[in-house]
Amino acid sequence: SDKGETQSGVAEGRQRGLPAPGPDVCRKICLYLPESRVWTLMLLLGTCLLYCARVTVPICAVALSSHFHWDKKQSGIVLSSFFWGYCLTQIIGGHISDQIGGEKVLLLSASAWGLLTVLTPLLTHITSAHLVFMTSSRFLMGLLQGVYFPSLASLLSQRVRESERAFTYSTVGTGSQFGTLVIGGAGSLLLDWYGWESVFYFSGLLTLLWVYCTCKYLLNEKELIIPIDYLTRSLSISKQTKVPWKQLFRKAPIWAVIIAQLSTASTFFTLLSWLPTFFKETFPESKGWVFNVVPWLVAIPASLFSGFLSDHLINQGYRTITIRKFMQVIGSGVSSIFALCLGQTSSFCKAIVFASASVGLQTFNHSGISVNVQDLAPSCAGLLFGVANTGGALLGVICVYLAGCLIETTGSWNSVFNLVAAVNSIGLCTFLLFGEAQRVDTDSVYVDL
Repeated sequence: SDKGETQSGVAEGRQRGLPAPGPDVCRKICLYLPESRVWTLMLLLGTCLLYCARVTVPICAVALSSHFHWDKKQSGIVLSSFFWGYCLTQIIGGHISDQIGGEKVLLLSASAWGLLTVLTPLLTHITSAHLVFMTSSRFLMGLLQGVYFPSLASLLSQRVRESERAFTYSTVGTGSQFGTLVIGGAGSLLLDWYGWESVFYFSGLLTLLWVYCTCKYLLNEKELIIPIDYLTRSLSISKQTKVPWKQLFRKAPIWAVIIAQLSTASTFFTLLSWLPTFFKETFPESKGWVFNVVPWLVAIPASLFSGFLSDHLINQGYRTITIRKFMQVIGSGVSSIFALCLGQTSSFCKAIVFASASVGLQTFNHSGISVNVQDLAPSCAGLLFGVANTGGALLGVICVYLAGCLIETTGSWNSVFNLVAAVNSIGLCTFLLFGEAQRVDTDSVYVDL
């Protein structure tokens, strides 16, 4: 029966040193069960739709600027407002997920951002302050989507075996590439055929459909209820919590994974922001769809392979931290080498190969530091991931701006790729020196440290 399978899954989790869910949070969706495959697929789709909604405005930026008569500065304000909202809810989203369950936070946030996406075109026709409204809408979108990945980290840390985390996280993480490709292809066609409003309807309605199917087929009514008093307690980090935060943040492995995550996230944002401009200026005769699509197509199988390889090596008996560091060397070190090669080539074909290799190998981070947070502190992985991702987003804004200044000052793209390599090297060296994979959260109920 489902009940018997759930109890055996919890027992297996305890044997593997994972936190055992209490009676008030014991859920049918435990990912030790075969049902985990369905949940992995649904979370993959959720990540895909997250990026579909996130990229709607960038896809429609030219059409929106023309429709509302915005200049480049005003368009930049609208585009950048997302990231400021995105930074503000990472930590609190991760903490609440650790308390009430990551799946509940995921579904609540997805419902909100899906509805917001659908309503955006309708509300723009009502208001006359289009710039203010779109800026506020993107800021709110960032707030709502900021909880997604910390919630995902919290959910997987408590529901997935250590030996399966890398592949599960890598599989779910490919949704970011799938989403970019889907909205880039379907969104471009809808934009040409039916106007910019259709792109918002397409993304928002699909998100709401995903939420409905997840709630109807994977959760029961009891699992969807969130007691108000429990949610209120979760909004504050209690001093009575079993996790001693001051001691936790004195641990070198915690800061190692935070610094590494901060470095890799910021360099990813930098490449994501500047690679299209690099190709346009360096190879003006090249086809835009080639350099906008090929690297992301390569990244999908690369991410899946990294997760499979990581879990396979751990199951073969290799130490977890050895594999995490090996994956990080590829994700931060080898990918940086290919990024440096980009600035040295004058061949379009070689540039595509180097860009694809750099972007593709960066996905090995999913099997390195991204799951290392779950190794170190499964009882509060959501909050710790939120801390690291907040820093990464903030540093990403700085690095993107600094890269533009370097291009203006030096007139060379080498400076941008040197910046990427330097920031990656700092994070990689810190993780190699101080990174560990043993639990450091002192929850004496589940683990004896």
